[in-house]
Parts: sequence; structure tokens; C-alpha cells
Amino acid sequence: MQFIVHEDPVGRTATNYIARADLAPFGLDGQVEQLWLKAVNDGSYEVACIPFSVYGLALGDTVLLNEHDYVSEIVKAAWHRTLRLLFVPGLPPAHLRQAAEAIRAEVNAAGLLSEWNGDRFVAVDVPPNTEPARLFAVMEAAVDAGHAFWEWADVMPFVGA
Repeated sequence: MQFIVHEDPVGRTATNYIARADLAPFGLDGQVEQLWLKAVNDGSYEVACIPFSVYGLALGDTVLLNEHDYVSEIVKAAWHRTLRLLFVPGLPPAHLRQAAEAIRAEVNAAGLLSEWNGDRFVAVDVPPNTEPARLFAVMEAAVDAGHAFWEWADVMPFVGA
């Protein structure tokens, strides 16, 4: 089993709970994403990280877990969206560094939250009623140059374990 982990989740606190999401329903057999959660008093949990690979799940969504600590369902959507970008392998280090710095700068300028998985993959939280046009333009330039791929994480619905 391969685990996708969050080294620096945006909602990290001293009392987070860590659960998993099976990625097989999304075509990633044998892979599991480790998700950081914040307990809610009613037995549910709020997502406290920006999902890297799970579809249909976003920062702030309220979820339930099954008996094996896998996310089983979303009980309340926070209506955030996750925008993800992956730089292609083999991109020259100078190009990768320049493109990543441009994305970091636009994420910061827009006041958005993001998480990086290594130096080639970023997930950006886009709250409701937010339209980060300049970030889209920077990401689109990287895609148009053949340096990256991007997607919205809500192109497929969440499927729980």
C-alpha cells in the first residue's frame, strides 16, 4: 500500500485526528491518502488539510469515518474547491523553481491556502465566492508551456470506503 501524506497540513493543530481515504475508486489502486481531520463534537470530523488525490472532498468538509478509520461519507460540504497542479517529470530545475515560485507568489497575493507534496505538486484551497484569476493565469501558462497538468478535485464525486 502506498500512502499519500501531508507533511504540513494547513489546519494542523495539537489535537488533529488522522484518517485515510481509499484512492482505488479514483483509479489509484493500492494507494491511500492520509487526511488530517479536526474532531467535531457530534462524532464527525472536519477536513483540516487540502486533499492531494481524493476527488470530491475539500478543506472544511465534514465527514464520517468507518470502523477502520477510512472516510466513509461527506455529511456537510464547506463548498470549498481544490485546484491541483502537477509539474511534469524531467522539467529542468531552473524552470521548475521559477514556475513554482510564481505559483507560490500568486497563492500568497490572493490570500489562499496551499499545500505542496514535494516540489512538483501543489493543492490550492479555493473558498466559496473566490475567483483567483491571476493564479489561474499563472497555472494556465505552465500548462500551455507543457510544464504542468492541472485539475479541479471536484470533477468526480467523493466515493467513501
